[in-house]
Amino acid sequence: MTSSRRTRIIIADDESLIRRDLREMLTDQGYLIIGEARDGRTAVEMARKLKPDLVIMDIRFEGDDFDGIEAARVLTEEDIAPVLLLSAYSQRDLVERAKEAGVVGYLVKPFSEADLAPAIETALERFHEFRAIKKEAKDLRRTLETRKSVDRAKGLLMDKEGMSEAEAFRRIQKLSMDSRKPMRVVAEAIILAHQIRKMED
Repeated sequence: MTSSRRTRIIIADDESLIRRDLREMLTDQGYLIIGEARDGRTAVEMARKLKPDLVIMDIRFEGDDFDGIEAARVLTEEDIAPVLLLSAYSQRDLVERAKEAGVVGYLVKPFSEADLAPAIETALERFHEFRAIKKEAKDLRRTLETRKSVDRAKGLLMDKEGMSEAEAFRRIQKLSMDSRKPMRVVAEAIILAHQIRKMED
């Protein structure tokens, strides 16, 4: 890990074996586990008190209708911590629900120790982006709409100009500041320019 300050993480999964494996893998990689929960409600309460850098949470908890996506929605709305969801499912509807809840990362089980650090660092980077977007957009709905446009524009910059995700976001942020236009307007202009170029080709 590059940061001198250890990333503080809460783990939430209803299977104690998975919590133990995760704790061992994360500790080995230098992350600091500050709490463990076996359901979404406990994870939310714990996060409110402990203010972690990240919550790694299962998407479903046995016999509980308050799932990981609902917990993520609360943590996002209250701006407490980013959520990296763990799931044995990769269904499109769950991924869409997770995006609408503001989830910043998604890891499909089974995953290896090598998958964890990149997923965590990407989730943290996306949460910083999300906070920057949220400053600009007043409510969660507008924030999520802005994020969709920014994500699409980032994808185009990464694809067409070979940028990393962080570089693409910084480009959009800089264009927004230089032009004094909201990030959503800048992102939509990038998307439109790409569509025009496609039509011309």
